[in-house]
Amino acid sequence: MHDGAHVWRTPTATGTTAGTAREARHARTGPAAARTAHPGGPTRRTVLLAGLAGLAVPLVGCTPGSPDAAATSTPSPTGTPAATSAQGAPAVDTAAVQAAIAALETEAGLTLGVAAIDTGTGAVVGHRADERVLLCSTAKVLVVAAALALRAERPALLGEPVPIPAGEVVDHSPVTAEHEGGELPVAVLCDAAITQSDNTAANALMTLVGGPAGVTAYVRTLGDEVTRLDRLEPELNQGAPGDERDTSTPAQVAADLRLLAVEEGLPPESRDPLVGWMRGSTTGADRIRAGVPEGWTVGDKTGTGPNGEVHDVAVLWPPSGAPVVLAVYTSPTAAGTGSVEASAAVIARVAALVTEAFAVA
Repeated sequence: MHDGAHVWRTPTATGTTAGTAREARHARTGPAAARTAHPGGPTRRTVLLAGLAGLAVPLVGCTPGSPDAAATSTPSPTGTPAATSAQGAPAVDTAAVQAAIAALETEAGLTLGVAAIDTGTGAVVGHRADERVLLCSTAKVLVVAAALALRAERPALLGEPVPIPAGEVVDHSPVTAEHEGGELPVAVLCDAAITQSDNTAANALMTLVGGPAGVTAYVRTLGDEVTRLDRLEPELNQGAPGDERDTSTPAQVAADLRLLAVEEGLPPESRDPLVGWMRGSTTGADRIRAGVPEGWTVGDKTGTGPNGEVHDVAVLWPPSGAPVVLAVYTSPTAAGTGSVEASAAVIARVAALVTEAFAVA
């Protein structure tokens, strides 16, 4: 049986692994702006205590991956039970965090794929981090990044109009549906795709970069040999066992997000808008945002599939210090079971566990 709790090493832009920190914990300072509280959501203390309660649950063999996500996985490298900081001292007890996530997976009856990176110390936490998952709308971060990369040759790209042809507006297109038969600037499409998960906006941006194959080609330039996009919205949300279309792994998504939103994968004039749109996202109030400490700033992109998949990927900025990158993918052990609300609460508990562990480091 596959043991889902493991220590993984962050994929780099060259496809190799890196186990040492690239910078000290406080080498990068996050924004001081506090995360907006969400009325009616679980409190930080409730989420954290619920997550920590999972530590008391004995670990059992992990269940197979979701039948709704692609089943192919890559071997996970083993490592020491505790991550080390840039100074060589233990930074965080990764084994304890991973055990808690494994226990939460068993308790919730879900398949959890988790990858977290403390970009300051280099500490990483992973659970099923190298197993393929159906991206759903988390792919929109990569779609928007691919469009932003075109600015290197087209500096005025964000203002360029893009047609919204009549008859091509698909489900869940709250912004573009109001402009069917007209056109919208690239910047508005990027904003809509991230902040409201507008499907037609994402399709228009994919067309701009050469379709799903163009997005795949773009992530290859980042050193990502894992992620692939094959279909437009909404078809890309349909997965089946063994189907690798429109999939990646939590580890690779976290590595890409780190490169694009924290490091130099995009120049500042393109990275800053991407980060701004992610911070302004309106679709994930009950997921990662519900589990982080007060005072942290979150930029995220959610994904939700028709067979019970519920995802969230984010960059988390503490009040001081370097950001944390977190990717959480969930799917029910039986197709169509569970609920979005219950899975979202599990994602919030994972966020609480990870941020608590990294905050102590």
